Amino acid sequence: MLGKYYLGTCIQIRMTLIIGGGIGGLSAAHYLIKAGKKNIVLLEATSRVGGWIQSIQDPKTGILFEKGPRTLRIKGNVGSNTLSLIEELGLENKVKPITMDHPSAKNRLIFVNNKLHFLPSSFSALFKKTPPFSRRLVNGVWKDLTSPPKKSDDDTVYSFVERRFGSEFADYLISPMICGICAGDSKEISVKFLMPGLFQAEQKHGSVVKGFLTDMMQKGKHENDKSEALSKLSGKAKNEKWSVFGMDGGMSLLPEKIKEGIINNGVDVRYKSEVTSLSIKPDHVRCCINGKDFIESDYAISALPAYNLAQLLKDEHSILSDELSKIPYVNVAVVNLAFQGKVLDKEAFGFLVPPSQGLPILGVIFDSCNFPQGEHTVLTVMMGGKWFNKYFGDNPTEKRLYTIAVGHCRDILGITENPVSHHTEVLKNCIPQYVVGHHNRVDRIFSYIEDKKLPLALAGSSYSGIGIHDVILSGKRAAESVLNKK
Repeated sequence: MLGKYYLGTCIQIRMTLIIGGGIGGLSAAHYLIKAGKKNIVLLEATSRVGGWIQSIQDPKTGILFEKGPRTLRIKGNVGSNTLSLIEELGLENKVKPITMDHPSAKNRLIFVNNKLHFLPSSFSALFKKTPPFSRRLVNGVWKDLTSPPKKSDDDTVYSFVERRFGSEFADYLISPMICGICAGDSKEISVKFLMPGLFQAEQKHGSVVKGFLTDMMQKGKHENDKSEALSKLSGKAKNEKWSVFGMDGGMSLLPEKIKEGIINNGVDVRYKSEVTSLSIKPDHVRCCINGKDFIESDYAISALPAYNLAQLLKDEHSILSDELSKIPYVNVAVVNLAFQGKVLDKEAFGFLVPPSQGLPILGVIFDSCNFPQGEHTVLTVMMGGKWFNKYFGDNPTEKRLYTIAVGHCRDILGITENPVSHHTEVLKNCIPQYVVGHHNRVDRIFSYIEDKKLPLALAGSSYSGIGIHDVILSGKRAAESVLNKK
C-alpha cells in the first residue's frame, strides 16, 4: 500500500520517488500532481520542508526573521512562472510587493574605503563622477562600445567585466553583486552560466551595450505579437511596476502551502527519511532509507544538492558522481538582528561589501526598510561565503559570529543600541558556486543520464540557477521529464 513500508522490508510499486523536500522537490511534486500523476513519495531527511527557505518568529517580540531568501525579483519567464504558481496555490492576497519607486528598490549601497556610497541608479548618473568611482561611468560604457570582442568558451565574471568596462566596474559593481547573489568570488564565477546575457551579447554583437540595445529594439518590435497571455498576478506586477515581492508572514509560506496542496492530493511526504544508499538502473530505482528500510520506484527526481547525490552514486555511477562532486559549495553565516526604534539614517535595500575591502561580512540587508515591523529596525548580516574559513575557521561559535556582526553594524551604520532580538546560524554548504566551466559540466551531467537511459531527473540550485524562481522552474522541468518518459 502506498505510503506504508515495513522495517527491513521492501515495497515494490510503480511510483515516482522525489528525494529532497526543498522548494525544488516540492515544486516537482506540485507539477506532477497538476498533470494528473499519482503514486508519488517525497522523502525529506529533516523534520520540515522548504530547504534553505525558513522564516522564524521570535515568540517574545513577534519579530519575523528570514534565515534564507526574503524577496523575489520580477524576472522574465522564470518570475512569471512563480507568480503563476502563487496563483495556483491561492496566495495572491499574501504577496507583498515593493514597487520600482520604493527607496529599497532605488537605493543600493556599497561599503568602500570606510564609507557607505549610494550606487548610481539613473541614466543621468552615468555622466557624473560619483564616489567611489574615480571617473564617470559613461567612460566604462564607451570602453565596452570600442573594445574588440574576445571569442571565448567561458570567462570569469570579474575578468569579463574588467575587460569590457574597466577595473572599477569589476571591483565596485560586479564583485559585491556576486557576493550578494551567491556569496562567491567574481574572479572564479562563470559569466557564461550566471550572467549568460552579458556573455552572449559580446559573442553575438561584439559589445554588451550593443547587444542589449539590439535586444531592446527587437523586443519592442515583437511586443505586440505575443500571443501568450500573462497570468493575472503577472499582469498586476507589470502594471504596478513591482521590483521585488515577499510573502505576508514570511517566505516559508510558499513551501508550506505547496506541501499542504500535495499532501491533500495524495503525495506521501515522509519526514526524517534520509536516503542512505541509492541504486539507479535503466529499469528501476532502489533506495535505502535511514540505513534499514528499502523502497523501489520506476522513476526518481533528485532535489538534493549535487554533493549529496554524488555520495549516493559514487559506487554505481562513478563518472556522474565525479562531475557532481566537482560543483563547489560555500557556507554562509546569517545573523538576524532587531533593534528598538529607528536606528538607520538611510533608506535602502541594504549594502554590500566588495571583497577588496578585506572584511568578513558580505553585506547587510535592511529588512525593515523592505517590510516594516512596527517600531523595530530589522537587519540581516551575511558573512563568510567563499571566504568563510579565512575569517572564521571550521567551527566558529554563534557568540563569535553574533559579536562580529553587531560590531560591524556599529562601525559601519553607527548603531549604538544593543539588539532586542537576534538569531545566528551557519548555513553549511548552502550555495553552489558556478565556477568557470559549470555550463559544460551541467551538460555532461545531463548527457550521462540521457545516454545511460537512467530513470532520473534533477532539480535544485546545483544545475540551473540559484534563485527561488530558478529552483521552482527546475522542479517543473524535472516533473516534465518524468511525464515525458511515460
